[in-house]
Amino acid sequence: MRWDSLFNDLEAQFLAERALEREAEITERARVELAAIQLADRLRAVGAARVKVVLSGGATLLGAITHVGSEWLVLTEGIRQWLIPFPSVLSYQGLGRLAQQATPRLQRPLGMATALRALARDRASVVVHLGTFANGGLELSGVIDRVGRDHFDVAVVQDGEVRRAGQVASVVTVPFGSLVALSSISGPEL
Repeated sequence: MRWDSLFNDLEAQFLAERALEREAEITERARVELAAIQLADRLRAVGAARVKVVLSGGATLLGAITHVGSEWLVLTEGIRQWLIPFPSVLSYQGLGRLAQQATPRLQRPLGMATALRALARDRASVVVHLGTFANGGLELSGVIDRVGRDHFDVAVVQDGEVRRAGQVASVVTVPFGSLVALSSISGPEL
């Protein structure tokens, strides 16, 4: 009688302790999983949702993320596509809580040089934004001529002109670290 009450109390305490331990273990596992999520994984999971991206200098872009590499993303804003290096982004709004890892077919997600080489290969007309995007940043219009490991060359042409030897005003070499964003009206699929 009294022993029944005593043993029932001990059993209840034991079950409560086990429930607390299980809850603590679940919470710790969730923290470990969350710590392993990379920004690129969250960007991939957005799907067709519109995301607000604030760039260095304060410029804001709003569009759908259509491609994610290891160092960059492509944001489609109407008919304009933006190649944006991750370090140029100050903040994202609208990512949600989901994450999606890169597809298994890509052993290493595509880097900045790979994305720029695709644009160079297709001779896409681009606008290269350097420094800060807004107020005083440098803008170059032209075609990407060559892409190195950590830099690329832009053949600067007048607006509306096609890249031909006689039309090139200058060739500007741009370190990847200076690139804030690169835009194209109708760019190739990256």
